[in-house]
Amino acid sequence: MRHQVRKKRFGRTTSHRMAMFRNMVTSLILEERITTTVVKAKELRRFAEKMVTLAKTGTLHARRQAAAFVRTNDAVKKLFAELGPRFQERKGGYTRILKLGNRLGDGAPMAIIEYLGYQAKPKKAKAEAGQGAEEAPKAEKKAKAPKKEKKAEPKAEKEAKKEEKKPKAEKKPAKKAEKQEKPKKKDK
Repeated sequence: MRHQVRKKRFGRTTSHRMAMFRNMVTSLILEERITTTVVKAKELRRFAEKMVTLAKTGTLHARRQAAAFVRTNDAVKKLFAELGPRFQERKGGYTRILKLGNRLGDGAPMAIIEYLGYQAKPKKAKAEAGQGAEEAPKAEKKAKAPKKEKKAEPKAEKEAKKEEKKPKAEKKPAKKAEKQEKPKKKDK
């Protein structure tokens, strides 16, 4: 019997379930906000808050414990450099779960889980009203790139260049005409 056992199984084996939560905690630390189902978010909260508690202590032993659970070194560095100091004065409740609604495919209730103090990373700002997000970087590149100065050519020089090109163009059709005038040899 499962008396006093307060966790969900999610229809997975223990190793699969722990692998899933290790991946989710790593993503949550790196991104500070992920979208998942409500039930997974509530279970994930246990692991995510335990990692912040380890980061608050900041000892070498805590760092090794966190590294044993979290998948990447970048996540461990961020955990101890940013998240631990952020929640140093807070005694618990480092995460927030925001319910979204049901997923279209199977109707599962969805939620966002995030660390408190999450700041959305600013996307590339749109330059002016009417310009799309793709057009704004192009406009910035054009503004930053120094303009090449073209030599000011008088109109007479431009017209002379055009006339020089015309005889070349006239010669080519003449050659074609000569080729067509040559009689073809007949086989005897």
